[in-house]
Amino acid sequence: MTSTGEEREGTGRDGPWWWKRRRAAVLDVGLGVASAVECAFEGVPTAREAGVPMWAGVLFGALAGSVLVLRRRWPIAVVLVGIAVTPATMGFLLGVVGLYTLAACEVPRRILATLAAMSLAGTFVVTYVQTRRDVEADGTLVIVLSVFMAVALTVPPVLLGLYVGARRRLMESLQERADSLERELSLLADRAEERAEWARQEERTRIAREMHDVVAHRVSLMVVHAAALQAVAAKDPVKAARNAALVGDMGRQALTELREMLGVLRAPEKQRPVSEPRPVLPAGGAEEGPSLGELEALVGQSRAAGMVVEVEVRGEGSGYRPEVEQTAYRVVQEALTNCHKHAPGARVVVRLAHREGEVAMQVENGPCEGETRSADLPSGGNGLLGMRERVLGLGGVFVSGPTDGGGFRVSAVLPAR
Repeated sequence: MTSTGEEREGTGRDGPWWWKRRRAAVLDVGLGVASAVECAFEGVPTAREAGVPMWAGVLFGALAGSVLVLRRRWPIAVVLVGIAVTPATMGFLLGVVGLYTLAACEVPRRILATLAAMSLAGTFVVTYVQTRRDVEADGTLVIVLSVFMAVALTVPPVLLGLYVGARRRLMESLQERADSLERELSLLADRAEERAEWARQEERTRIAREMHDVVAHRVSLMVVHAAALQAVAAKDPVKAARNAALVGDMGRQALTELREMLGVLRAPEKQRPVSEPRPVLPAGGAEEGPSLGELEALVGQSRAAGMVVEVEVRGEGSGYRPEVEQTAYRVVQEALTNCHKHAPGARVVVRLAHREGEVAMQVENGPCEGETRSADLPSGGNGLLGMRERVLGLGGVFVSGPTDGGGFRVSAVLPAR
């Protein structure tokens, strides 16, 4: 089935049979009735000339003209019927509308050219014969008149149909492009929402990791000192007072780091210009963040809690990115926190190596010695996961696992650039 410009108007489908819309069916039926009436009147003289009963000519004309109802379904057949009844000098409306419909349809151009040429030739011959028989005039004038009639009844419908078909195809192309663009925009919106949700999830994970790193180490040391304080409170008041002071220091440091982190998270949006990007929470949770220069102080806090810690540094580090130094610091910090939790009383070795283009760190603890009392620190299993995420996020390498001597080792290598 081919289609024309009329059936593209409106939306939906509510027409019977091959019509997409009801008004298209009404239009075609109206044209078919008009063509049938015209051909029926023109069949009267045709029947008289052919010597057949008048009713036969009227019936033949009505049947031929009513074929126009099928112009959307079979436009080629309609044009062929129009050409066939041309010698009977009937089917003016049938021929004109049929050629227009054929030109507006998506049919091969060679078929359109062939049928248009046949209609042009048939109209020319019939006009020439009728004019020569009815009017005595110059032969040249008759030819010119016949050419004019043939062109007037053939070329305008074809040109109009070609224009309407081209315009319809253009509108279809624009509609398809608009639909495609709408689908792309919808897909982009869905992807943007997915990316936003992913970013929110990543932000929640990162904030949780920062909170864990900031709080876990300080609180772990506080619990260790509190356990020692409980053990020596009655026997050694001086050591108990020292441990109590250390607990207070650890608590104040933890509160300070939490306050700095929450200050960044709660920074009001309206105080920053629209063009200024949103501040990103640093790896350490504060605006400056820790660095490798603070590693000795970090180790000193664990030593003050009773842990035996040795530090080995090889090479000289220079010009590391802030995120590299912060990540290296956090790896050592979390590894020491795990030693407090899982290996109380064990000997710990912290190794730091500055190499060409990278910095490596390793925290290894031996087996627990003696009957050192555990502080019963809770563990959520997020320490090693957080360290791995930090290191891999910077393109580094992270390895952790038990040692042959019954201890545990955490190793990480970070690219300097």
